[in-house]
Amino acid sequence: MAATERPVRRKVVRAPITVVEDGHVTRRRDRLATEEPLEIRAAGPGQEPTSVAVTMRTPGDDWELAAGFLFTEGLLSSREEIDSIRYCELDEPAEQQYNVVTVSLRRPFDAEALRRNFYVTSSCGVCGKASIDEIEVRCEPLPPGPLLAPAVASGLPETLRGAQPVFDETGGLHAAGLFDPDGGLVALREDVGRHNAMDKLIGHELLEGRLPAADRIVLVSGRASFELVQKAGVAGIPILCAVSAPSTLAVSAAKRLGMTLIGFVRGGRFNIYAHPERVSLADEG
Repeated sequence: MAATERPVRRKVVRAPITVVEDGHVTRRRDRLATEEPLEIRAAGPGQEPTSVAVTMRTPGDDWELAAGFLFTEGLLSSREEIDSIRYCELDEPAEQQYNVVTVSLRRPFDAEALRRNFYVTSSCGVCGKASIDEIEVRCEPLPPGPLLAPAVASGLPETLRGAQPVFDETGGLHAAGLFDPDGGLVALREDVGRHNAMDKLIGHELLEGRLPAADRIVLVSGRASFELVQKAGVAGIPILCAVSAPSTLAVSAAKRLGMTLIGFVRGGRFNIYAHPERVSLADEG
């Protein structure tokens, strides 16, 4: 897979702020997480690039984000289909040159699949069951996966938090971390959007040739939504943990896909919402 050199983008910027504390006003500069749009395009041999999506993201790991997004949305099935990933520098205004990425494929890009695969809003008439039916078709059956020790699960958030460099500066980023069964951190990605952090993480594993991630555990720093369950399922990850709560559709999807879904992992405790058989529970009393 060919690719052009990546530019250095600022993930953090400094901005003037006014601080009010106990009635006292001070002015200083603070660090903010960068948020910019990224347009993802795709094209096959001899095709003009098709705009697939625009997402608000933190610059950095853009190729992983583009590849991960196409993969988890069912528009790309393997690393071998990718010919190149590049920024669209020539035809864009200067301020947008590094906010447009084109993924060139070795086979024709099915633009019609774009229309078929996307459920953008809850007002489009697609119910939750139809959404789960769609991802169940695209997901391979999840493997038994690792057996997760409760102590390992409880320790994941501390490990994740300790490896978030941009969060340390800004306090304003989500993270998705991939772990081995012993709780060792394999890879981590940060972004202003939790779904982007997951796509960057899965895109990294895809480009490294390490999917499906059948022996891995993923932890997200916020809540567990339906789309995060979907993305983890397409990547073959059998255990999804979240620091906060899952949604009802996330739980339903996890049950249907055979995924272990764990929420509220904090303070030495957690809740298991689906498929507890992958957690080694010695005492269920």
